[in-house]
Amino acid sequence: MIDNMKVAVLIAAAGMSNRMKSDINKTFIKIDGKPVLAHAIQKFEDCDYIDDIYVIAREEEVDYVWEHIIGESDFFKVKDVIAGGNTRQKSIKNGLNRLPDDVDVLLTHDGARPFIHIETIESSLEELMVKRAVCVGVPVKDTIKMTIDDGSEIVHLTPKRSLLWQAQSPQVFMAEDLRRAYVYAAREGIEATDDSSLVEKIGIPVTMVMGSYDNIKITTPEDLIIAELFAKSSEGDKDEL
Repeated sequence: MIDNMKVAVLIAAAGMSNRMKSDINKTFIKIDGKPVLAHAIQKFEDCDYIDDIYVIAREEEVDYVWEHIIGESDFFKVKDVIAGGNTRQKSIKNGLNRLPDDVDVLLTHDGARPFIHIETIESSLEELMVKRAVCVGVPVKDTIKMTIDDGSEIVHLTPKRSLLWQAQSPQVFMAEDLRRAYVYAAREGIEATDDSSLVEKIGIPVTMVMGSYDNIKITTPEDLIIAELFAKSSEGDKDEL
């Protein structure tokens, strides 16, 4: 069924990278000789289910992405580089506004997640054919504490760990559902940190799909150390094939 649908992905890479403490966008930093963003794009480029790729970048970095990320890697599935907003939600909204009407299925992915597995992309899309909305993630390993309110250090609740997942990306939706969710969010003034939260707000159940613990989001300098280890491990796996 998925073969008869137009499938596109919005890859968000317009963040400010404040926690990375870097002079350049964290998705431009090289891991194993290749920019983080290029690693992420490559996975969707190599996935047979994906038809079109749209990258969302800071307005002042759109040309850089075209020349140094896409041009140097010959990504033929990338159809456009879209100027983002000052939040992730606004960036995805900009992407939705530029998305062609014939897109049936839409994935959203963080450009700072270079280690997403093609098998995970495929399994999330296959699950969408059974469910209405899908979020890749992993069960949490640590006990989570909730405090009374923002800024408080007093524990209010300790949720049952077996019920908790760490949300990752991609997140996968029927394109029309995500469009409706964003219209609703704009009308109600809702801000969320991921797209599945907005889809939940319009009453659509979201199904978790098992991802992998190496699908990390590059956020801090420490993440780069881990990323290099993952990259070397991946190269080692290829050498054995």
